This record gives sequence, C-alpha cells and structure tokens, in this order.
Amino acid sequence: MSLGDENKIIIGASGAIPALVELLEQGSSRGKKDAASALFNLCIYQGNKGRAVQAGIVPALLRMLTDSRGVAMVDKALSILSVLSSNAEAKAAIVKVSTIPVLIDLLRTGQPRGKENAAAILLSLFLEKKERL
Repeated sequence: MSLGDENKIIIGASGAIPALVELLEQGSSRGKKDAASALFNLCIYQGNKGRAVQAGIVPALLRMLTDSRGVAMVDKALSILSVLSSNAEAKAAIVKVSTIPVLIDLLRTGQPRGKENAAAILLSLFLEKKERL
C-alpha cells in the first residue's frame, strides 16, 4: 500500500508516520520489520521525510543500529537513513543524535550492504557541510 506515489502522499498526510515510528520502536519483531519497510517506502517521497524526522525516526533508527542483534534490521535502519539523508532536516537530526560515530564503526565492522549505506549517508552529510563553506 505504501508503494504507490499517490498512496505515499495520502498515508503521510493522514498522520500514520508517528504510529509507524512507534511500532518501529516498540512493536514485535514482525511489527518492527513491517514498520521499517513501510517507513522506507513512505520516506522516498520528499514530503514525508520531514514528517518522519518530526515523529522521531532518527533517534529510533540510531537505537536500531546500536541495539539490533540482527543484520537485517541494521540494514533496514541504514536504508531508511540513506533515503532520509537527502533532506536538510534529517541531516541535522542525524548529526544531533550522534549517529556519525556509529556510522563510522559500521564502516569498519559492518556487512557489505551496511557499509555501502553508511558510506552513502556520511557522504551526504559531508557534502552538505562542504556546500555551506
């Protein structure tokens, strides 16, 4: 349902994103996976990125990166952060919650897909800083 562009707009405007972020944090294992997939799809639409940040998605994703025992959930968290990293509000939130050291650690110790996403997020953050100079 969150795959179609029209649906992304409607679902985002309906106020569903905060509930999905809550499910991402407090749901069952299956609920967390489903919430992560839905949030990834919804955040592809630029208008939903700010909504997700305001709902607290960045701290929730950081907790997934540091608390998750499964590679799949780390990959999902990194995929969502990668999509969000094109948004200025999300970039500020990523820096504010001290995600950079975790991303650097994942570059050293993570799985190949996770390393790729961590590198993409860091590149996006650093390009933003360079553009401001």
